[in-house]
Amino acid sequence: MRKLLRLYKAERDDIADLVTYRVLPTTTGDTGQFEPFLFLNHHGPQIYPPGNRGLPFAPHPHRGFETLTFIRKGELMHRDSSGCASVIKAGGVQWMTAGSGIIHEEISSDVFKKVGGEVEILQLWINLPAALKFTKPNYVGMQRADIKMQDLPDGQGNVQIISGQWLSEKANYQSLTGVDAAALELKAHADLKIPVNADRRIFVYVVQGQVAVNSHDLQDHNLGEFEVGEGGLEIHAQSNACIFLATAKPLGEPIVSHGPFVMNTKAEIHEAIFDYQAGKFGSWNH
Repeated sequence: MRKLLRLYKAERDDIADLVTYRVLPTTTGDTGQFEPFLFLNHHGPQIYPPGNRGLPFAPHPHRGFETLTFIRKGELMHRDSSGCASVIKAGGVQWMTAGSGIIHEEISSDVFKKVGGEVEILQLWINLPAALKFTKPNYVGMQRADIKMQDLPDGQGNVQIISGQWLSEKANYQSLTGVDAAALELKAHADLKIPVNADRRIFVYVVQGQVAVNSHDLQDHNLGEFEVGEGGLEIHAQSNACIFLATAKPLGEPIVSHGPFVMNTKAEIHEAIFDYQAGKFGSWNH
């Protein structure tokens, strides 16, 4: 079994009226060794009343990484400077490659603002290697029906195969950097053994419930970072639980970040700011 290197405990950090748990980075956690995973916010769960203002993420830029957004409950409306737009419902996923630069917003539809409803969303930032920092921006929105679902043996729950592959089953989406990502809904007392290639870093976030991972207890809003090396994961669900699981190869490159930009050098950060101000991230016509 892989050794647990670090346990992160999410910190409450609301954004406007949106309940938000900042999982990665935290004020007490050193995330320098956890790349390519950079950032994780867990929004909700909460219920928006009728006549609400919707989600608060007005147009803003990004460069140098990808975002993986999992809509567990409710919906999320995406619009960006490349012309893409979609409303993804519960169980769906958004993959956005910021690459050389994109402007996007993540808001609620007019219908949701009128009638309200439940919301729970996770967003993970995944670094791009230097060779892909300036790749063409891209957006893919997938509804729940677009994502492969697999029942776990003996009625122990199910897994949504978001990207890469789960055991021998390939997902419908393959990320630029070969990220394997899955969302697991587990019944109490479920037991899983998950092999992971020795060159991959493991990211285990407990969205809800209590589990033991490689004999370490994790509860909701806990993120476990496991070492790179031989061995996989053994997961025992101590209650009904939801787990967000991802693995990826570490990049081993310098990381310089400034707000919505993640690059390799300070000079590239200055260039990103200049390019955004010069209108090189596309025009906003929505």
